Parts: sequence; structure tokens; C-alpha cells
Amino acid sequence: MNATIDQLLHARQGDMTRELTQQPGDLGNLPSRLTPTSTTQSICGYCSTGCSLKIHLDASGQAINLTPNKDYPVNLGMACPKGWEALTPLAAADRVTTPLLRNPATGKLEPVDWPTALRAFVDNFKGIQSRHGPASLSFLSTGQIVTEEMAFLGALAKFGMGMIHVDSNTRQCMATAHVAYKQSFGFDAPPFTYADFEESDTLVFVGANPCIAHPIMWQRVKRNRHNPRIIVVDPRRSETAMQATIHLAPYPKSDIILLYGLARELIVRNKIDRSFVAEHTNRFEDFSKFVDAFTPERVTRETGISAEAQQQLADLIASGKRVSYWWTMGVNQSHQSTRTAQALINLALMTGQIGRPGTGANSITGQCNAMGSRLFGNATSLLGGYDFANAAHRSRVAEVLGIDPAVIPNEKSIAYDQILDAVDRGEIRGLWIIATNTAHSWINQRSFHEVRKKLDFLVVQDMYATTETAQMADLVLPAAAWGEKEGVFINSERRLGVARKVSRAPGTALSDFAIFQLIAQAWGCGEMFARWSSPAAAFGLMRELSRGQPCDFTGIRDYDHIEASGGLQWPFTKTDARVNTNPTTERRLFADGRFFTSDTRAIFLFDEPVPLPEPTDTTYPLLLLTGRASSAQWHTGTRTNKSAVLLKLASRAHGLEINPVDATRLGIVSGSKVTVSSRRGEATAVAFVTTIVAPGQIYMAMHSPEVNRLTFPSFDPHSRQPGYKACAVKIAPV
Repeated sequence: MNATIDQLLHARQGDMTRELTQQPGDLGNLPSRLTPTSTTQSICGYCSTGCSLKIHLDASGQAINLTPNKDYPVNLGMACPKGWEALTPLAAADRVTTPLLRNPATGKLEPVDWPTALRAFVDNFKGIQSRHGPASLSFLSTGQIVTEEMAFLGALAKFGMGMIHVDSNTRQCMATAHVAYKQSFGFDAPPFTYADFEESDTLVFVGANPCIAHPIMWQRVKRNRHNPRIIVVDPRRSETAMQATIHLAPYPKSDIILLYGLARELIVRNKIDRSFVAEHTNRFEDFSKFVDAFTPERVTRETGISAEAQQQLADLIASGKRVSYWWTMGVNQSHQSTRTAQALINLALMTGQIGRPGTGANSITGQCNAMGSRLFGNATSLLGGYDFANAAHRSRVAEVLGIDPAVIPNEKSIAYDQILDAVDRGEIRGLWIIATNTAHSWINQRSFHEVRKKLDFLVVQDMYATTETAQMADLVLPAAAWGEKEGVFINSERRLGVARKVSRAPGTALSDFAIFQLIAQAWGCGEMFARWSSPAAAFGLMRELSRGQPCDFTGIRDYDHIEASGGLQWPFTKTDARVNTNPTTERRLFADGRFFTSDTRAIFLFDEPVPLPEPTDTTYPLLLLTGRASSAQWHTGTRTNKSAVLLKLASRAHGLEINPVDATRLGIVSGSKVTVSSRRGEATAVAFVTTIVAPGQIYMAMHSPEVNRLTFPSFDPHSRQPGYKACAVKIAPV
């Protein structure tokens, strides 16, 4: 093994030396047209909006500042606080700059060189496989790295290293939308474009707070010239709800009942597009019979929404000419999330509100590249949206990649929660975590801390060694961050945008792509991935894998083509490229009413609602809601907490919202410290007394390091997405 690693490093000495020793003025892949104090552009690496930022460079070519790109069709010159501070995390003092290996004698992580790190990776992981079989290794990845890296990681792990089951933190945010679209439309295909925010006369937001979570999208809503009616369905009177025409606050996780009741009311009023339903859908009659049981009386009884409010909702929907439905984590993170998302899809289908400007059943994605992960993560779907169980699909992927079809598994991966269950059972003994902070973000946080003890070897690949997960690792691999590498992100509206390298990674940190190349060589499967010579080469493979798929983007030439076009939405085929020399920047799906199912018809899907898995009782009488509390915070704060500006803007984001009725009963005043307890753990917070939350409910930010000590591990049966949003708790003053 020593000889193999040494030979590898010698063979790659030129590439390694260039990546490890680049000075700020020698960034290698910056556009040659750049002159001192010039600019380049890059897609932001935070949320799924996909804003373009102009990166300002000093005379040496190093990024020194940024401004929003006013010519980009996504953000139109706007940026949220995170975007303005996107460069700050790169210079953080706690960046990991060299591999770290835990010393068994001291129990501490200690710096080592790359050859030592690679030997530790290969020796430990191969040792685990020799003792326990190929399925004893797994990885948990991210929606934050570029698509080329996601595709390379999935291919390397499954085809080269023999892993069977892998997943990413996209499971925590977008698995529901992926499954809902795939089941209803035949492919994971969000139909909209951001221009629909400005074209609708009626916008329905369910479990979504774009004012805070996606502020640039909210600004697009504010640009709407049609004086639109805005409907918000959310248990909490969120910032978006405060600006709504009508806010409906159903009991948490009863929104599916409200949506079924709305469908019934529209059918009773005959506000159905009968022609569209007959020509382009299946199972509407079954759906119509099913929702007949959701009378106004039942809806009121089970959601708390009055019959009058239900009628007002139906009036607004029925009178709308261009109605769009939007959802995000409030729907996706639920024990019955897939059917709730499909309840929204069903409403769009039955009224023909799809495929036209200002319409659609539209999922707003979470992470910057969750859409890329959904297409190329290689977990539930084979690269490019193919099916692991289909022999012809495996052969097609093998042909493009130049590999033996026999190395491609014939089954999809189990999900994130099931992988951790397999660790708990002792079936998975080696785990590789890339660019995610599982020890903080996983539901019922204590469970991960317990199963980690059952791992023989844990590898964490990240830009910081200070995360809760990295601190548990046996080996930490130092990764370059956004801005220190290049590749493609795919945003919520299916737009491919290019993230550029504008800064040198610190120390001996490498891009994730380069780390995967090193591991492939060290593992002994480097030849299998010879075609993956660079991110640009990987993009070429991905482009070919997309050929003939609903996501076909074979008409895209290269990164420069994407940039020059203001980003390009899939599909963008060779034919599209020939007939659209100046492609429109806004492209939506299903204008012809043809979907991606075998008979081109969309499918109405539905199930009887399921009660909350953990209802309140006398011991735990309050329901905890969680969500994003500030546009200045991001996930577990790993990057945003490096910015003093963002910390100040988000200073109240870690408080606890409680209604005055409950606060008075419990003797709690604003500014006082409280303890929140569930059956799984305890957290402390500062109370904020407000009518934003309803009596019997409290609200805490998902960014709080303690909140997932409390959350209940429920999972949607179709998407396996965790239900972070509701669990039973009690609260007391400290």
C-alpha cells in the first residue's frame, strides 16, 4: 500500500503541486480575460435560489469583495445577507488546513500529511470490508458541493469501492419533492420558472416562509404587477403570513386535510378543468370520490379552520386565472409529506393550473445544489435519473462511463435514517461524511451520538474541523470551500449555473473533486475513473448521461456557454441549441400537457391522513415547531457563524417563541431563560412572548445547536424524509 500511495503522489505531483501551492495570483482556472481589479461571476453557494454574484478581484486575481449581478435572470441585482457575506467564511481562523488523524495513544486529532491520511482511509475501510463485506461501508453526503463532485463521489463509492447504500442530507430537505414529482409526473421535474412569481394572480404558500428562507424569491413576488392575492397556510404567523391576503393557521401537520377539503369544494363548485383532466391525467375519478369525505365540518374539526375561512380560500382559488402553489420544508419535513405535496400537485392538475405562466405545483428547494444531488447523487436514482433496477439503464450508464455494467448495483440505496439504523445493528461499520454536520442536524440528535460509538472508522471531509461531526471523526480530510473550486449548481427552477474559483484553499486543503481522485487511485480503481480528469471532463460525462432523459442538457457546450446564457434550465437539448441561438432565460415544463409517465399522463395520488406520531399530553402539553428564523443564518451555522455581520443580524434567531396565554400560565416573561424538554432530551433558550405562535405551540430555530435534542424521529413512508416540524414538549422557567 505504501508503494501505491507514493507512486500515486509522484504521478500526480504536477497536479498536486499546482493545487497545493497556488498563490492568490495563480488561481489556474480563472478566465484569461481578467485584468487587475476586474470581476468574474459565480453562483452563490448557500440556498437553492441560485443568485449570481460578481466577484471583484485585486491586482493579483484574488477575490476581495462582491456585488450582486444585475444582469442575471434569477436575482436581478439583488442579494440576501448571506450572499453579501459569502466570502467571509473562506478566511475563518478555524479552517482545517491539513489532514487530521486521531492518535489512539492521546485520543486527539493530530495533523498528518496526505500520504498518511490516504493510507489510513484505505487501510481502515478496506479492512472493514474484508471483515464485514462490501455493504459495511457507506457515505452521507450533501447538497452543498458542485454536481461534478456529487456524481464523482457516487460513482467512486458504488462502482469503484463497492458501497451499496449511500445517501446525502438532501434527504433532510428535498426527498419528498423528489418522490412526489417522480410518482405524479414520472420524473423529478419541478415545472416552474421564477418568472411565475411575477406572473401569478394568486400565489399559495404552504409551509413556506420565503420572506425569510428565500428572500430573493420573495422580492420576485413583490415585483408582481398583477396585485396578486397571497394565501399562506402555516401554523405560525410567519413574516410571509403577515403580508398575506389571507393566512390560514391549521393545527400542525393537518394541512393535508385542508387541501383535500379544498379539492372537494372546487369539485362541488365545478371549478375543474374537465378537458385537461380527461386528456392529461389518470385517477381523477378515484380522487374525486376520496375527497368527498372531507366535508367542511370534518376539516374544521381536524384542522381548526372555520367553514367561513375555507369558503374564502375556495373563492380566491376558484376566481384565479393564474394560480401557483408553492411549498418547502413545512410540507417536506413531515410524517405524511409526500401525499401532502401531492395534494398540492392534485389541485394544480384538476384546475389545469400547470404549464402556463404564473401556474404550477412548485417545490422551492433548500440547499444550493439539492437539485443536482437529486439528479446525480447516485443514491435512490442512478446517475442522470436512471433506475438501478433496470438492466438497460445500467448498461447505458456503463457505456457512457466506460465501465463494466456488473459493477453497478441493481438496487437503489436505503435512506439516511436506514443507514444509521444499519450502523446501530452493526451492519455498517465504516462511514464517510462529506460536507454535512450530522451530529448537529440529524433528527433526535442523541441517536447519532450513540450510533457513532458503533463505527469502527469515521471519516469527515469538510472545510472546518470544528463542527460537531468533525470532532467525532477518526480522520478529517481538509476540503476546499465554495469559491475555491469550480463546477455547476442546479437551482430550484432547474437552472444550471457555474460556481467559479476565485480564491486559493488554505494550507493543503483540496477540492472535493481532487480528494476523490486521490482516493480512487489509492483504492486501486483509478483507471476506472480516468475519464474523470477534471470537473469540466466530469460535466461532459454528466451531459452525455442526460441524453434522452427528461433532464437532457446535451445542448450545453461548456461552462462559458452557461454563463453567457444567464444560466440554462434543463431540458436544453441539442435541438434546443440549434433552434435557440439566444435561448430564453425562462423555460417551464408541461406546456403541452405531456408528462414523463409511460402514457404521458400525470397521476392523482392520495391517502387517508395519518395523525401526528407524537401528540401532546398532560406531561408534554406543548407542540414544538421548528424552522428558519433569520435570512442571515444557514443550517447549523457552520459558515454563517464566521461572519460578525450575520451573527448580529441573526441575534434573536435562537430564541423561543411562546404565546402570551402559555407564558402567563407558566410564569414566563420575554427575555427570561427557559428549559424545553421532550422525551429525548433537553434544551435551553431565551423566551420571546408573542402572538406569532398559537396557544399550545412554541417555535425554535433549526439553527440552534440544541433543537434536535428534542425532535421526534418520524419519517414519511415514501420519501423517508424526517418530520422535524412537530413534537411534544414541556417548558419551564430556569
